[in-house]
Amino acid sequence: MAQVFPPGANWLVKWTGLGIGVGTVLVVGVSWAVYWGPTVSQKGQFRQQPIPFSHQRHVQGNGLDCRYCHTTVETSSFAGIPATETCMTCHSQILTDQPMFAKVHESWDTGKPMEWTRVNNVPDFVYFNHSIHVNKGVGCSECHGDVGDMRLTYKAESLHMGWCLQCHKAPEKFLRPKSEIFNTAYEHPAEEEQLKWDGSWSRSTTSVKSSF
Repeated sequence: MAQVFPPGANWLVKWTGLGIGVGTVLVVGVSWAVYWGPTVSQKGQFRQQPIPFSHQRHVQGNGLDCRYCHTTVETSSFAGIPATETCMTCHSQILTDQPMFAKVHESWDTGKPMEWTRVNNVPDFVYFNHSIHVNKGVGCSECHGDVGDMRLTYKAESLHMGWCLQCHKAPEKFLRPKSEIFNTAYEHPAEEEQLKWDGSWSRSTTSVKSSF
């Protein structure tokens, strides 16, 4: 019987299999890197805004509380984006001649809302409620980073589901006293110090696990 395959067939099969294996690893690796990288998550990236709003100036410089602008963060799923009226409570008197505030004054004069660009967002199929997190001891900076130190606001975390689950699996590591919820520079105490906090960490943890 004549030989069906040429002498080099074994070599061809081996290298083809190796190529498929290596190619699969490369595709999976690159896909994984892209998914977790800034291209998809937009982590660390600034978003273009109507005016160059500085949280650092307003929070650190002027001492504004997060709730002054984000008024519904304790009572609603949405933290709220400040209306032009909120901006004008100060800027109708302060820095009124600065060109950068022209769009704020235009919005005030015309009644057309400012078109702010959301920096942190989740997919439409994900339901996130700000109020339950805030009222259970999750501070703003856990998700948004040290916003009070941001000259221009950027996305501090990926907000991927795997990242969220790090907290939901061990919430006691991320909770803080309610008096520190809106302290964007808050640092968690060492684990042994957490246990000394009147037992509140254990009570909060039980409450969070049953409520989330």
